[in-house]
Amino acid sequence: MQNDSWHCVGDGVLGVPKMQNNMVIVIAGPTATGKTAFGIELAQIISGEIVSADAMQIYKYMDIGTAKPTIEERNQIPHHMLDIISPFDNYSVSRYVTEASQCIDNILSRNKTPIIVGGTGLYIDSLLSNRNFTKRASESIRNEIEHEYDKLGGDEMLRILGEFDLQRAKRLHPNDKKRIVRAIEVYRVSGTTISQHDTETKNSPPRYDAMKYALTVSDRIELYKRIDNRVDDMIEKGLADEVRRLLDMGISHNSTAMQAIGYKEMADAIIGLCDMDSAIDKIKMESRRYAKRQLTWFRRDPEIKWFEL
Repeated sequence: MQNDSWHCVGDGVLGVPKMQNNMVIVIAGPTATGKTAFGIELAQIISGEIVSADAMQIYKYMDIGTAKPTIEERNQIPHHMLDIISPFDNYSVSRYVTEASQCIDNILSRNKTPIIVGGTGLYIDSLLSNRNFTKRASESIRNEIEHEYDKLGGDEMLRILGEFDLQRAKRLHPNDKKRIVRAIEVYRVSGTTISQHDTETKNSPPRYDAMKYALTVSDRIELYKRIDNRVDDMIEKGLADEVRRLLDMGISHNSTAMQAIGYKEMADAIIGLCDMDSAIDKIKMESRRYAKRQLTWFRRDPEIKWFEL
């Protein structure tokens, strides 16, 4: 690669693959490992297009803190699933799967290679697995179940859940209101338990054949150094001004979009909940923690070939 040199960890080397119908390439891994540059250069070699798998790059006006590909980078290779919703809006995994799969199908129809690039493991796994998301209940039904939970308590709601889905009830804690409500909601809306739904989804063939790769750094200290340097670069490029503009637009610092690492901490500093130096230190700390979670997630997948910087 132009910016960094990589070698494969384990079997095989990432060459120029002979692509088949319904075949996609995944470039995953923790933050600050060069996924964007890697994906662009690969796309240039194999006539590919990039499909972002980043839960925060979907938002408009959030460029610096999400390390979104620059306009210059996007001019080199077509990018999809960037800047698709307003920071005022919420977004779901099911919506991502619907919209990203449409992008991939379009790319494949033009005999191009989709290259899924990003670090949001849940998005990538859901997109590849052909997961069939259950229908959501109306807000009134969901509110009714939530009211039952608040009135009866978690233990009683688990007992109710256990009457038709003992498998799921045994897995949940009484305090896990969100998942208990969701499990009961699925059954009341569809007549099918969420356990049965998950089993059927697991047994479904994958939506796409995928060649999966992940980038990392052999030395954890070096990875953390790269993360710290990236945060410093974001500060220099104007992350504070970007967050200030979002707040001036009327976006609440409690909104989903503003919970992204870098935005939440900077917003706290801007509204006076902490000083700027403390905010920057916390951004670095939370970014390092996020990288650890990403490594844990992707290392669970035996199909991934790892490349070390």
